[in-house]
Order: sequence, then C-alpha cells, then structure tokens
Amino acid sequence: MPQQHTPPYPKAHGLLDGKVTLVTAAAGAGIGYATARRCAEEGATIVLSDRHERRLAAAADALTELTGVKPLAVPCDVTSEAQVLALFDAVVEAHGRLDVVVNNAGLGGTAPLAEMSDDQWDAVVAVTLTGTMRCTRAALRQMIAQGSGVIVNNASVIGWRAQHGQSHYAAAKAGVMALTRCVALEAAEHGVRVNAVAPSLAVHPFLAKVTSEELLAELAAKEAFGRSAEPWEVANVIVFLASDYSSYMTGEIVSVSSQHP
Repeated sequence: MPQQHTPPYPKAHGLLDGKVTLVTAAAGAGIGYATARRCAEEGATIVLSDRHERRLAAAADALTELTGVKPLAVPCDVTSEAQVLALFDAVVEAHGRLDVVVNNAGLGGTAPLAEMSDDQWDAVVAVTLTGTMRCTRAALRQMIAQGSGVIVNNASVIGWRAQHGQSHYAAAKAGVMALTRCVALEAAEHGVRVNAVAPSLAVHPFLAKVTSEELLAELAAKEAFGRSAEPWEVANVIVFLASDYSSYMTGEIVSVSSQHP
C-alpha cells in the first residue's frame, strides 16, 4: 500500500469556545498534548495534567506561547485517588466549573501472558483502566452537580483486536470501552455525555523510542492510508466528541483507524 500524504493541519472553528477542558497525560508529544492544543485552538480554557512535572511545565509553556494564555497545569498520578481529587478540586476552584474531561492517561508494555508478572499486569491496569475510572468518577460528581458536561476516554483498537504480547493493555482498553458504555447510561439523565475514541496507530517520538521500527512499519502497512495517524488527527475526533456537534452521541466508541479486519 503506497503511503498517502498527511493532510493539512485543520483550521479552528471555535467548536469549544469557553469550555473548561481538562486533559490528563497531556505532557510530551503524543495524543494528550495534541488534544490539549487542538482544544485550545478551538477556544477552550485548558487545564493540563500529567505525572511528569518537568514535561508538564514544558507543555504549559508551549501552549502559552501558542495561545497567549497560560493554562492551569496540575501534576497528577491517576493511580492516586488523593491526587485525582486534588486535581478536580483545583480545576473547579480556578474556573468554577468543568465542561470537558479527556481521559488520556494510559500505560503500555509488551509481554506474553505466560511470562508476565503480576506487577506488569497490575501496573498497566492501574493506570489505563482504574485511573480512567477514578477521573471519570471525579468528573461525574462535578458534572452531575452542574447538570452538564462531556467525558471523552482514550481507548484503543486493541480493545477489539488481538495483538501478540498485549493481553494486559488490550484487557485494560476493553475495560475502558465497557466503562464508557455503562457510565454513559448512568450519566445521560443528568445531561452528561460519555464517549471514547479507539485509535489504531498514532506515532510520536515517545512511541518510536519504545517500539521497534520494524513493528511500526508493519502496523502502518496494514492501514488503508499506508501510514500511521498524526496525533492531531486523533485529537480532531476527540474535539468533535467534546463539542456540541456530537450532542446526540453517548456511550459510543469511535474507531480512529483506517485498518479493517
């Protein structure tokens, strides 16, 4: 499959004007920062969170330079309930409300199950699934009280498809999908929507460091466009789900992939 060129970076259309938007795991060069940037470009008031304080500060500086507005940046490890509660308290204290939460925090790894330790399994599930649950729970409590809000979770196509060495990550992401669907039913009566994206392959510098070039090339070759997604292409779908353009969507898992079984 010949590689098709990446499309032009999109223009902003004010899709999130005035919406207080929290993005977790937003430091670095992956989907989290790309989402924070796209939301900011669409007019959102951004709050950044990440457990890596130095990278979090750098992400906040980059957004400040881009938008002229310094975002609130709160260090948070989503495996800690105390830190998650402190994060959401800080958002409401600073802005008085919370309109959008993008749960992007996740942890991967590669190991066949027969060789996997309990610690390896627990670490992935603790961040990817339980961390998403904690942030969703904290978001719901605020959004139910105010009678509105949108939560967008970052799942993965691996929650649907099998991949060697990914049983812990796949199980956690499938759990995120199930969590999204169940919570959406509970939240609907309160005016709160909950959806998820399921990206296939979005290459960024951190992923390139921990994944072999051979595997990345193999995965990209399976995509219809013959290339991986840019992180901002995934972020565009997150922006759509966070915006009023998806007002009748809840409990949906939207695949951001050109690969078909």
